[in-house]
Amino acid sequence: MTTLTDRPNTALLIVDVQNGVMEGAHDRSAVLENLVALVEKARSSGVEVVWVQHTSEDLPRGSEVWQYVPELVRREPEPLVHKAYGDSFEDTDLEAVLSARGIGSLLVAGAQTDACIRSTLHGAITRGYDATLVADAHTTEDLSAYGAPEPGAVIAHTNLYWGHHAAPGRTAGTVLTSEVEFGVTVPA
Repeated sequence: MTTLTDRPNTALLIVDVQNGVMEGAHDRSAVLENLVALVEKARSSGVEVVWVQHTSEDLPRGSEVWQYVPELVRREPEPLVHKAYGDSFEDTDLEAVLSARGIGSLLVAGAQTDACIRSTLHGAITRGYDATLVADAHTTEDLSAYGAPEPGAVIAHTNLYWGHHAAPGRTAGTVLTSEVEFGVTVPA
């Protein structure tokens, strides 16, 4: 249960699923398939989908590498949050977007596991949100040449520790895409 009062709603937060980020992503096809399924589930249940898009020297705003992958298409009026730091809350309007929609619980998915996903999960929990990681809908690139574990191990470790994360008055944990049930179904 979130510590944020009057925030009964849930959102699906899709983080940095951009061409340049996903180009060398581990298990790209399966992760994208799960992300597409999550977005469809959220939309059909009337749950907000909030998009986060990173800008950096390697991902210059407006460039092809900065664009979201073609498999995922944001709809109006789904919010888009622009960021320049790992934590999607840091120096962005994400908090204002979530507050205006009464959102206190987040399902987090996207890229990269060992950077923006972890930072955003921790940022959410420290700000009072419930934060659930979709265990099979996040990915990272292979940074083992720089001393990091191979990508599958990074993802597994993140799922392990977030699955046991706890904070007073908030919930954390992991869920598989197939287990995500948003509840209310919006008539077609």
